Amino acid sequence: MAHRDSALPGVDVLAHPAAAAPREQGTWVVRAEGGREFTARALMAVTGDYGTPHVPDLPGRAEYGGRILHAADYRTPEPFAGQRIVVVGGGNSSIQIAAELGAVADVTLATRRPIGWLPQRPLGKNLHWWLAHTGLDVAPLSRWLHRLPVSVRDNGRWRRPRRAQRGSAGDVHPPRPRGVVWADGSAEVVDTVLQAIGYRPAFPYLTDSGTLDAQGRPVHRSGIATVPGLGFVGLEFQRSFSSKTLRGVDRDAAHVLARLRRQQS
Repeated sequence: MAHRDSALPGVDVLAHPAAAAPREQGTWVVRAEGGREFTARALMAVTGDYGTPHVPDLPGRAEYGGRILHAADYRTPEPFAGQRIVVVGGGNSSIQIAAELGAVADVTLATRRPIGWLPQRPLGKNLHWWLAHTGLDVAPLSRWLHRLPVSVRDNGRWRRPRRAQRGSAGDVHPPRPRGVVWADGSAEVVDTVLQAIGYRPAFPYLTDSGTLDAQGRPVHRSGIATVPGLGFVGLEFQRSFSSKTLRGVDRDAAHVLARLRRQQS
């Protein structure tokens, strides 16, 4: 059932996720899992992608006797005390989790390339201060930003001597029954493989809309879909570096809404 939220005057809040949102005769029909339907001339997809962890199907996974989990399932290091762990990934989450686990377990990072480090406070100012004051935070550089390699923001805590990273995120294969095989063919016993390799966009309600590519990613330009009357907000580098942050999403939302209004006029 839809209800009104005092913090959102004039907005009906439906406590059921959208099951499908096809476009029929120029109108979007949103069908909720609770059975209700809503129609609209324009639709905003703002569900983001942090709800869908990327967990590739590693060869030999079915025979592996250890534990495989995603960073989304990690909470604290204590349950892993004394274990041999491989953390897969070379981004901020993998580095921070590996550092925490390293205090209680034997940990190795498996990455596709050497870790790229970026100081959190260059010249004494927070990185986000520089982005805001140079205008890079809002610069329309989305196409260029997608080509940048992943960098780890370091505040002086993470870049410490640690067991050498090795292997490749695509070449860590769990053999039977308790270990992993590295790219060079060597094997070792490992209790847990923790995958910290990000998330993937998930818009199952738009499957038949014609606006998703073969991998399920939205096809858009600055948040405006290729299908009329549809906009996205909250995608990484949608328009700028800050598109997927609280300080940037409002600008993108205003831009997309303005464009959708023009389409309807």
